[in-house]
Amino acid sequence: MKNIVNKIISASLCAAVIAGTAGTAYALNSNKNASYTETENNKSSESDNSNTELSVTDSKNSSSDMSEISKDETVYVLASADGNVQKIIVSNWIKNSIGASSIYDKSELDDITNVKGNETYSINSENAKVWDAQGNDIYYQGTIKKELPVGISVSYQLDGKTISAAELAGKSGHVNIRFDYDNRQFETVDIDGSQEKIYVPFAMLTGMLLDNNIFTNVEVSNGKLINDGDRTAIIGFAFPGLQNNLNIDKEDFEIPDYIEISADVKNFEFGITITIAANELFNNFDADKLDSAENILDAFDELNSAMNKLMNGSSELYDGLSALLDKSGELVEGINKLADGAETLKTGAENLDNGAAELQSGIAELHFGLSELSSNNTALTSGAKQVFETLLATAASQISNSGLSIPELTIENYTDVLNNVIVSLDENSVYNKALQSVTDAVNANISTIEEKVSDAVRTQVESQVTSAVLQQVTEQVKTAVRGQIAEQVIPAVTNGQLTKDMYESTSVDDEIKSAVEAAINSQMESNDTNKLINDKILQQMESDEIKAVITSKTEEQMQSQAVKDKISENTELQRQQAIYENMASDSVQQQLKSASEGVQSIISLKTSLDSYNNFYLGLLAYTDGVYSAENGAAQLNDGANTLKNGTSALCNGVNELYSGILQLKDGTPALLSGITQLKDGAMQLSDGLSQFNEQGIKKISDAVDGNISGLICRLKATVDVSKNYKTFSGLDDSMDGQVKFIYRTDSIKADN
Repeated sequence: MKNIVNKIISASLCAAVIAGTAGTAYALNSNKNASYTETENNKSSESDNSNTELSVTDSKNSSSDMSEISKDETVYVLASADGNVQKIIVSNWIKNSIGASSIYDKSELDDITNVKGNETYSINSENAKVWDAQGNDIYYQGTIKKELPVGISVSYQLDGKTISAAELAGKSGHVNIRFDYDNRQFETVDIDGSQEKIYVPFAMLTGMLLDNNIFTNVEVSNGKLINDGDRTAIIGFAFPGLQNNLNIDKEDFEIPDYIEISADVKNFEFGITITIAANELFNNFDADKLDSAENILDAFDELNSAMNKLMNGSSELYDGLSALLDKSGELVEGINKLADGAETLKTGAENLDNGAAELQSGIAELHFGLSELSSNNTALTSGAKQVFETLLATAASQISNSGLSIPELTIENYTDVLNNVIVSLDENSVYNKALQSVTDAVNANISTIEEKVSDAVRTQVESQVTSAVLQQVTEQVKTAVRGQIAEQVIPAVTNGQLTKDMYESTSVDDEIKSAVEAAINSQMESNDTNKLINDKILQQMESDEIKAVITSKTEEQMQSQAVKDKISENTELQRQQAIYENMASDSVQQQLKSASEGVQSIISLKTSLDSYNNFYLGLLAYTDGVYSAENGAAQLNDGANTLKNGTSALCNGVNELYSGILQLKDGTPALLSGITQLKDGAMQLSDGLSQFNEQGIKKISDAVDGNISGLICRLKATVDVSKNYKTFSGLDDSMDGQVKFIYRTDSIKADN
């Protein structure tokens, strides 16, 4: 029983690894759009765990067409090096298979952006988004704040002691890195009358690259290592919650829910990690046919059937032997007739053998002459082949020295291999490959480029805001100081007759006004006053209140669409500039030049090889003709030998047959006795098989039926729960959907 369960689980785990790898291509390809829109999606709002609804309206389509509209959802999780979620970006693809003109989409996402087409949406009275699809598929992205169905926690140990990611950077020693997966998505299901949690069966596939100059003696639990000399690729897998779902004791079989990497490190650095979470494995199961896991039981039923057929066959054997015994008298008469015919056959076989001997002698002489003629063919063809292989080895060496890697050249494949090399070295092909490589490298650093551009723009915006605030503060300070000076000057100029308030509220003659203004202006222009004003301005600018205003105004400007557009524009310009500079580099230009020169060299090389190949093929045609003639003679000689051997064997065989028939004739009474014994043995066989069927097979069948039903029930529940989970950000009940998650953790860099 334990072995049966282990086989079922092992098969499931292998299939899960294959399913996770297959889903990676779509996920990584979709991530291209995510990188372009991430900067625009910096607002998120809180949302609950209610289901997102998606529906379609089109007067031309019946309700049965609704199933033909589905949503593929990819959730990108940006996390810190310890797994803490920093941002979630969701990419949705609404597949409009029926060409509906309008699609209702009730989504939890914020900052929704159409990433491929020009289709727009409006908000209806039910606060649903109505896409003007115009018969097209819809591709959009947005952000969300919501608890993930599976949480990832990354912990680190150095020399057996727990350490943070930041503290680990640049350290050396023995490190342990562990990825723990917390499955939070479950349904409560009735299992044999008990309400139990059945978790969505996510397969977690985590991958990373380790620098072999930093990491040595690498080991991984629940995964695979691939070492190319410079780097070690690690793929680990886990199935959080599946152990609980199947209720399997870990002592019998442990289903991994974490992965752990151990290694010796020097000056620790750690790149980004990518984890894919998907429940596609169990979605491919047909729950109704999981009763065919009772194929185990059906197999026993088939075995029972086979045993019944065998028992029926043994009974028929018994009946046949009984009939043979009844006909034994006729058997004795037939054996006597056979003995008379065998004597006549013996005389004819001896005459045939004598004639075959004469024919064998004549053909042997013919074969000898042709063998002498063809004896030199092997040396001739071997020498020509050796020359050809030497030429091929020389050509392969020349190509290898030029930096190209090709399969081993043979007489059979050299034409295809060299043609492929010529195509690969075509100027346009080489240029496009170089451009693609450079573009991929630049795009891989797009986030860094965008960050630098954003920082530069922020510096400019902050400078402009600070200048404007400084101007306002300066005016306010000057106004306040002028008022203080006026309170002192006015009484002095008017000999105490007027105060500042009286001066401002009453009519004063122009002579007094001129005197007062002159006195105020004189003090405002003094060095002491200017110093006082500057000190107050500096004090104001250094205050928390003013700094907060500058920060608030700066952030307000950064959130404006104009600034965002400027960041996007400058980022793209920086990206294009980086591509242009790399394509113009000496290394790339040298590659293009070398490719052009290499094509001409290989064309010339192939022409030389083709010339020798024509000679070699002609030589083979000649030697084949000689061999064909010699082989024909050899076959004729072999045929004559075979005939002679056959006639001799026939003669000997007939003599033995004649002797045997005489013995059979003499032994007929013993044969009849043996048939009787065989009849009795067949009866015993039938009885024995029946006993084995009753006491062995049926008991095994009953035992398996009693022990595996619980596992089948849990497998079916797991499949049902998996198929029920179709979306993270929302999906209408009438539509199909699927969702996968891609987690990216930050790298850990050592200070240089």
